Amino acid sequence: MRKSEVQMTLKKGADEEGGRMAPPSPRIPSKRVKVNSDQVVPQPEDTVYPTPTPPVFIRKMRNAAVGTGCDIRLKVAVAGDPQPTLYWYHNDDMLNMDNQEYGGLWIRDCKPSDAGLYTCIATNPLGEARTSAVLAVLDLGEGATHA
Repeated sequence: MRKSEVQMTLKKGADEEGGRMAPPSPRIPSKRVKVNSDQVVPQPEDTVYPTPTPPVFIRKMRNAAVGTGCDIRLKVAVAGDPQPTLYWYHNDDMLNMDNQEYGGLWIRDCKPSDAGLYTCIATNPLGEARTSAVLAVLDLGEGATHA
């Protein structure tokens, strides 16, 4: 057997016929932008922090009516820094807020005893704000007819 030699010549960037450059590969990322010495890079002490503010309700509670056995959610939206803590009351009794999301109070399977005045108080170290609404629970009855 004879050994054969293969010689290959690679040309970088130009083809033999027209001398044109090959198109750039779409998989190769472009060069990164260089930062000039005259560009300003923000320093940590230049960082702007929010100004502490007392709580303010930007969405207040609204009066509502619901049928017995229905669910209703009383909603509020409050602004303040630091974020205010919300306390919910029904006829001046503080409510347990376990399993409730911030800014809302779900009342499930409403009964006549759920009717009354609901108040939400938002507090943070700078102050307090409150909003209230009345919830009416109506017994619509199974056989109610509309006139």
